[in-house]
Amino acid sequence: MDNPGFALIFVAIVLIVVGSMLGRRRNQLAEEQGFKKSGMRRPGRDPLPAPDPMLEVTHPRPKVAEMHVVGESAQVTFDVPFPEDGDEILADLLVQEAIEVVREKRHTLPMDMVHRVEVFTGRGAAKRQVGAHELDLPGSLPPKLDVPSMLNLSPFARDPLEAMENDELPSVPDIAAPASSDDLGPISAELRLPKALDMGLRAQGIDPATMGAVEMVTGLLRLFGYKVNPGPGFGMFIVEKGGTRTFMLGDAYRKGDHPEVAESTVDRFMADFSMSGCDRGMLVSEKFGPFEVYDRERREPRVSFITRERLQKLIDSLALS
Repeated sequence: MDNPGFALIFVAIVLIVVGSMLGRRRNQLAEEQGFKKSGMRRPGRDPLPAPDPMLEVTHPRPKVAEMHVVGESAQVTFDVPFPEDGDEILADLLVQEAIEVVREKRHTLPMDMVHRVEVFTGRGAAKRQVGAHELDLPGSLPPKLDVPSMLNLSPFARDPLEAMENDELPSVPDIAAPASSDDLGPISAELRLPKALDMGLRAQGIDPATMGAVEMVTGLLRLFGYKVNPGPGFGMFIVEKGGTRTFMLGDAYRKGDHPEVAESTVDRFMADFSMSGCDRGMLVSEKFGPFEVYDRERREPRVSFITRERLQKLIDSLALS
């Protein structure tokens, strides 16, 4: 499961399959609708394809920081941590998302003047262009693609919560917890993310270089169609999908904290889960799991403790299945 070669193979398969689906469907729509460069498409008018149940699966959308029409360009800026050395696949994804943003706003824009859609990331001095799409005719957007979004990983990998339920997580910590006087380093520096997951997190505005454990896990859940809503208290979330509700408690690490999850935190989590009325419970922490959590899981199989030593195991179970 930990072989990085398998991760590369998985990512290559995902990107080839999705790229093929996008290209094939785009060509089919062009032929079916007569949308060619010399065709009869009128500015500002697009066909509305019939809804596809696959597209109804919830998936995250990149956060729009700005959207303007400047001259002949509709410029969309996303609040996304774009890699300094570039990322062609992420750029293509953002171009597709930008086209959909323009499509949603088209009735309030001077579309007859728009010849291209330009995509930017960042803010202020850090803002930079990462992609663009030239329109065949002014104001005429390409047909909406009726294929699963690349931000919906459900067709390509296992569900995170199913992986936690069905896989045997380590019964003892894989890494010995440091002494109480030691400080833990950032969890982001210890994790290895496959390309598909890295891209999916960045598209949500999550920087893999600085993210915390809770931010990463909630981001992964959104990539698999989960709705992540604030819970009744600080650090609590209610995660929903397909009629199943999961209570989640986040336990962040701060410099000077004890490196293991506190017993009081475990007790609080168990009590809050019992009162939540949810089907499952999950505690996510950047700290190491004390041996007590394994006994708690054995006695209450509806709960999972995703602690520091288990985070990479969770990532690998998604990427390599």
